[in-house]
Parts: sequence; structure tokens; C-alpha cells
Amino acid sequence: MYYAYLAQSISDNEYFYKGHCQDMSKRIKEHNSGQTKSIKHKIPFRIIYYEPFETRDEAIIREKYWKTASGRRYLHKILESGPVVQWIE
Repeated sequence: MYYAYLAQSISDNEYFYKGHCQDMSKRIKEHNSGQTKSIKHKIPFRIIYYEPFETRDEAIIREKYWKTASGRRYLHKILESGPVVQWIE
């Protein structure tokens, strides 16, 4: 199983990271230990939304969609009432 996910910085609630992975527990640990240089200054993160996919290609397509204007509107609409999941590790 692969996942496209949206992570929110706990230290800066306005900062979001969109990504994909196969193991979300491992990936959020990598983010929060500072192994992702581009977002190291915004740690810690929590997963607030994700979608599962059968293939890596599908997860990448979804991640790329979320990075478009229409994808950001889609996520904003889903998250209007707050985080869908609260995954912190």
C-alpha cells in the first residue's frame, strides 16, 4: 500500500507538506527527526490527511494534484472542519 499525505507543522500551523510514501510511520519519524532538509526548520509535523493507493504511481499523481491550485482547493474543502486524522509519532 502507498499513501499520498498532507502533513502540518505543529510549530507553524500555516505550513503544510504534501508527500507520498509506503510507510507513514517511518516517514513521519524521518520528518520529525530532521532528515528532510527542506522542512527541517518547521518540525515537528503531524499527518492530518492521507489517501491510500495500490501503486506508487497513483500516490505520486495524487501528490502532484494536491500541489496544483485545484488540488489545494480540494484539500482546503476537506479540511475546513479540522484535521481528518491526527497522526503524531
